[in-house]
Amino acid sequence: MLKSFGKLFGRKRSSKKGRKGAVDTADDDNNEADDKNRHGARACRIAKSPVHEDAVVHLSAVEPGLCLSCSKDKSAALYDFENHRLVDRWTGHERELTKIQHGKTCDNIFSASRDKSVKMWKRGNPNCLQEFNGHDLVVTAIDLNHDDSWLCSGSRDNHVKLWDVNTAQCIMESSIHRNLVTDVKFVPHSHLLVQTGEDKEVRLFDTRTMQVIHSFPRKHYIQMACDVSPDGLYCVTCSNGFGGKGCEATLWDLRGRKLVHEYSDHGEAVESCIFLPAITEKQIIATTSRDTTIRLWDMNTRECLSCFPVPGSGPLTSIICYDDLSLCVSSFNQGIISLQLSPSDYSLHQTGQF
Repeated sequence: MLKSFGKLFGRKRSSKKGRKGAVDTADDDNNEADDKNRHGARACRIAKSPVHEDAVVHLSAVEPGLCLSCSKDKSAALYDFENHRLVDRWTGHERELTKIQHGKTCDNIFSASRDKSVKMWKRGNPNCLQEFNGHDLVVTAIDLNHDDSWLCSGSRDNHVKLWDVNTAQCIMESSIHRNLVTDVKFVPHSHLLVQTGEDKEVRLFDTRTMQVIHSFPRKHYIQMACDVSPDGLYCVTCSNGFGGKGCEATLWDLRGRKLVHEYSDHGEAVESCIFLPAITEKQIIATTSRDTTIRLWDMNTRECLSCFPVPGSGPLTSIICYDDLSLCVSSFNQGIISLQLSPSDYSLHQTGQF
């Protein structure tokens, strides 16, 4: 089944100019192809045309069934993968997008780009509502605080900035030499912000002053991304690497300020890492990698509970999970893959591709 997926979505990558985004539909007369997964559960549905015309680089969860995505094609999109329809698309950035974020309180969408800006959008409105300008290089990271009143952005210009969402004014910033930012996350129930960077550091900022209050022991490889547990007690980061060197996820204790565990089985750089919603008695971390696999880990025992390969996908760049244990994963070559997690055995099965 996955082989045919690669054929369907992979062909557009080698299309000649003028047919960018073209899809082979010889065996697909309808808007989707259905195939039963190995559990005999709901069908796997493949969209006739992918949502984006180039690599999908980041995702943000809105609600079960709704996936927010951004791409190197310079657009952001909202897709209903339950009913297989495009809800919204936003264009306006001059260069490819790098990150996307949904504000759960304000219900706005925030996109970061290589054009050095962050833009704010609204569902049903194609026009940019607000623009956050001030970085000198590509914006590589964005996150919102608990009530969406503050936006944090990070860039390869060594700056981490805090913005007032209502006014688009920068209210505080930090600049650290050689701190090429890769990701930022607010820590719930605190005044803390986690930041990862190409200098291999994981830093904690006090958002009241934007001063670094703690730096964890430096890793051996660039830290690609981070996530914070819902209770605000732990942070997980993931490492660049190659040939099995580096390529791990790391769990940090934010209260004890120490390294807790490393999760090592990926063969290439780990592009993304997230905490999943609570499943029975286990706390689970999910990772995606350039080795084209998705892995689920028991946070406490470090056991790899599940490994799901996506042959031909290229780097798997981002992963999101919903409360109903559905997941979406973005890729360079095969668009966005939707999956379902079985809580009984922690297995993953593919439910769609768009």
